[in-house]
Amino acid sequence: MAPLLAFVVLAGIIGGGGYFGYMWVSDALVPDDFAGKGKGEVVVEIKDGQNASDVAQELERQGVVASARAFTNAIGNANRSGSLQPGSYKLRKQMSAASAVELLVPSNRLLERVTIKEGLRLSDTLTTLAEKTGKPEDEFKAAAEAVDELDLPSYAKGRLEGYAFPATYEFQPKTTPTQMLAAMVERYKKTAEQMDLEGSAKALGHTPHDIMIIASIVQAEAGRQEDMPKIARVIYNRLEREPQMKLEMDSTVMYALNKYDTAATFAETKTKSKYNTYMYHGLPPGPISNPGDHAIEAALNPAKGNWLWFVATDPKSNVTKFAVTDAERVALLAEYKRNGG
Repeated sequence: MAPLLAFVVLAGIIGGGGYFGYMWVSDALVPDDFAGKGKGEVVVEIKDGQNASDVAQELERQGVVASARAFTNAIGNANRSGSLQPGSYKLRKQMSAASAVELLVPSNRLLERVTIKEGLRLSDTLTTLAEKTGKPEDEFKAAAEAVDELDLPSYAKGRLEGYAFPATYEFQPKTTPTQMLAAMVERYKKTAEQMDLEGSAKALGHTPHDIMIIASIVQAEAGRQEDMPKIARVIYNRLEREPQMKLEMDSTVMYALNKYDTAATFAETKTKSKYNTYMYHGLPPGPISNPGDHAIEAALNPAKGNWLWFVATDPKSNVTKFAVTDAERVALLAEYKRNGG
C-alpha cells in the first residue's frame, strides 16, 4: 500500500504542476486583448518606414489595444502585416486588436482635401490653403518666401508665383505649409515634364519662364477654355510684330495694383510697375497667376491667326471676340458697351 500511495501522491503533484504549467503557457501564448469596438477617440499616426511591430507598440502605448502582441497576431491573421500605409487614423481606446486592424485602412486616413482653382494669384492660394487646413496664413507666407525649400525649377527665378500648380490635394493633418507648397511645385514639374515644356518653349523661341508668364496672362484673360489658344496667339502676334506692340493687358495692370477688375482705367495704366504692359514693351517680369494645364497648353500651342486684339463683348456669357484691324477692334468695343460693359 505504501508504494501505491506514494505513486498516487506523485501523480497528483505532477498532474497539478502540469495543469498550472499549461495555464502559464496558455497565458503566454494568448496575449491580453480587449473585447469590442472600444470607446472614446484617439488619433494614431503611422510614420514612413514603420512596420506592424512598430505600430503595435504605439497602439499599446496609447491604450488602443491591450497588448502589442495581440495586434501583431490579429494583423498577421488578416494577412495585412505589410499593407499599413503612413498617415493619421482615428481609432478608439480599449479596442479589440481585430477591430483596430479593421480601421487601419487607407479609406479611414484623416486627410484635408484642398482644391486650388486655376488662375488664383499666389496670395489667394495661400489664403485658401490657410482656410481649408486651419493653419495660420502667416506660416504659408513664410513658407512661400523660403523658396530654397520648395525645389523650384531654376527658370522660376526664385519666385513661387506661377508654379504653385492648381489642383485638388489631400494633405495629412501634420503636413506643414512648406510640405504643401513643395507638393504643389512637384505637381507643376510633373505637368511640365508631361508637356515637354522646356523643349516646346525652345522650339517657340522662348524660355520656360516666358511660357509660364504667357500662360498666366491667358488664364487671367480668358472667359472660356476654347478662347485660350486664340488669346495666346494675340500675345505672340504682338510680341513678334515689327515694331513690337505693347501687350496692353488689363490683367497685368490689375496684378501690379493688387486689384481685381476686367478693365483698367486710364489712371491705372500709368502705374510705373514693370507689370504694367501699357507702359513697357514685352512680357512682365513674372507670371501674374498660377495657370492650369489648359492655359499652359494654349501658350505652347497657340491658334493660327492674325489677330492683334480681343474683347470680351458679353461679360455675362464670357464671350470673347477677336480682331485683326483697328476698325474691327472699335466695333467690338462698341458691342461691349451695348452689352453693359
